[in-house]
Amino acid sequence: MARSPRRKSKRSVRAAPASRRRAASFASLAAAALERGEPDAIPDELLRQTLAAAVKVYAAKAEQRGELAPFKDGAVTATETVVAACALIRAADLNLFDVAMWFHRAPRTP
Repeated sequence: MARSPRRKSKRSVRAAPASRRRAASFASLAAAALERGEPDAIPDELLRQTLAAAVKVYAAKAEQRGELAPFKDGAVTATETVVAACALIRAADLNLFDVAMWFHRAPRTP
């Protein structure tokens, strides 16, 4: 028997707090590791999986909605931003010409 749309929506509502708790958990683990000066306390594979998932969701939302702030002002330093951006650019096998084309494209408006 097929489930009603109402049940599906209740299930997704229940899932939202659980995913927020997991994200908060990772964020608090990362903050604690950085505060202790031990970034290696976060396993590389966990970081890769989390970063890949976050990038995919961010890209999907930004493509669907238009401009979306990736983090709150002051949450990340300029150096941290550039280090991560350069790693993402290299991992995707892009060059600065590719990035410049994307950077100057018109933002999508909802």
